[in-house]
Amino acid sequence: MCTSEDPRDTRTRPSILITGPAGQVLVDTSPDFRQQALRHGIDRLDAVLYTHSHADHIMGFDDLRRFNHIQGAPVPCYASQETWSDMRQTFHYVFANKPRTGGGIPEIVAHVIDGPLAAGGMRIVPVPLWHGQMRVLGFRTGTFAYLTDCNRLDDAAWPLLAGLDTLVLDALREKPHSTHFTVREALEVVDRIAPRCAYFTHMTHDVGHRETSARLPAGVQLAYDGLVIDVAVAPE
Repeated sequence: MCTSEDPRDTRTRPSILITGPAGQVLVDTSPDFRQQALRHGIDRLDAVLYTHSHADHIMGFDDLRRFNHIQGAPVPCYASQETWSDMRQTFHYVFANKPRTGGGIPEIVAHVIDGPLAAGGMRIVPVPLWHGQMRVLGFRTGTFAYLTDCNRLDDAAWPLLAGLDTLVLDALREKPHSTHFTVREALEVVDRIAPRCAYFTHMTHDVGHRETSARLPAGVQLAYDGLVIDVAVAPE
């Protein structure tokens, strides 16, 4: 139970919606996806990107069914081969190709991410990251990048992040963690990438918005639910 009086400390699981010139792209379907979509009036999805297969990033998958109904079409979804392998086990009933009675299942078109892709009128570049010993993905479009759930950037990631204007980055807590950046470690990454501004995400409740923000350097802020950022995306 959240006892903070600051509404920015009331956090659902991390996810972002990127509005491009030709559609809306969601990153991850968290367990809170339905609540997030209703709260923020999301009524269309032109693509979904998955960073990895942990429960807090995929368990809203079933709620894509509503968008099938609204849009009258399957939703294109993009993930690494490893993530699809896990999701085919977790949501085996979606991929079993068996007749189903009663409740429906989400209709998707599954694409394997093996390089840059086009979605929502944007060119999106996958960024290789490490979440402990697990390979995961971040994403860049234009001068914006989203890197959640990581404690190390792959060597190949650094050149992909040159010239960023806006960075969203994992910063779990102050205490060291085996699979997430601490606030201090995240600041070191920000220093190396040198974006114009950075937002930290995936914080625990130990990281209070007001008190943490007060000691962050200029240009670095904590993200919060409902935050809207203007970013420059790359056209297809």
